[in-house]
Amino acid sequence: MKHLLGTQDLSKDDALRLLDTAYEFSAVAHRHVPKLPTLRGATMVNLFFEDSTRTRLSFEAAAKRLSADVMTFQAAGSSVSKGESLKDTAQTVEAMGADIIVMRHFSSGAAARLAHSGWIQAGVINAGDGTHEHPTQALLDAATLRDAVQDDPRGKDLAGLHVVIVGDIAHSRVARSNMWLLNTLGAKVTLVGPAELLPEGVADWPAEVMSDFDAALDSQPDAVMMLRMQNERQEGAPRVSLTHYVRDYSLSSARAARLSTHALVMHPGPMNRGVEIASSVADSAQSVILDQVRNGVSMRMAVLYELWGARS
Repeated sequence: MKHLLGTQDLSKDDALRLLDTAYEFSAVAHRHVPKLPTLRGATMVNLFFEDSTRTRLSFEAAAKRLSADVMTFQAAGSSVSKGESLKDTAQTVEAMGADIIVMRHFSSGAAARLAHSGWIQAGVINAGDGTHEHPTQALLDAATLRDAVQDDPRGKDLAGLHVVIVGDIAHSRVARSNMWLLNTLGAKVTLVGPAELLPEGVADWPAEVMSDFDAALDSQPDAVMMLRMQNERQEGAPRVSLTHYVRDYSLSSARAARLSTHALVMHPGPMNRGVEIASSVADSAQSVILDQVRNGVSMRMAVLYELWGARS
């Protein structure tokens, strides 16, 4: 695998291989010295044109655990603010020794453009492009689901699992990547949100689509993934009032009490406590939100390993 640009075209075999590798790498965190020499001599560059905390730090931790060298670029205060193009920026960091470029960009399709442009030879990992995809987030979410429901998840898919994804579906690259990957792994996906925050053409997606969160909870899903409202991607005033959103689409303690005892509560972060999720629910025993963060490091280790293997 030369690049990881999305989950829509990721085969089941490729997805399971990445999940299994991440499971093996998860043990590294418990070593006295949590490092492996696997990527010694390789250089990973975080090329971030949007703000990020979890994804950027997670990739840095993953690369360092594999003994890679790490450089981090952020657009704010860089030559991009002076008008430098994506081509020139990418070629500059490759000239500095980049073997793998992890890119987050505000434009949908930017990662694919870079990967297929012929400008660089480095492998490209999409760390989120506009409202398009965020493949490593979906992979770590799948890893979290497998770990929670299977004693030894290696080689196993998510057949029969029902996952409800709730919130601003229209602007969520996380929702898209999860939907494609979960379908590939055999899970059923239900997307829930107000009509104003459902994307055009969603009826043609391989998922059930609902606007009634309470009705979706009646189906007793195995996991509920909450998303924040992405006001920064909405032009003009927010499409849904905060009052109505909290009333109809927040995972309150009352709604959480209706979940089965085995159901998982998930959130890709950052969370807006008291908006899409109550603090008591985020911190409850059913919450696997911090497990998602932990799995993010091992999953990104697996992706880096896969891409480095394709180059070496």
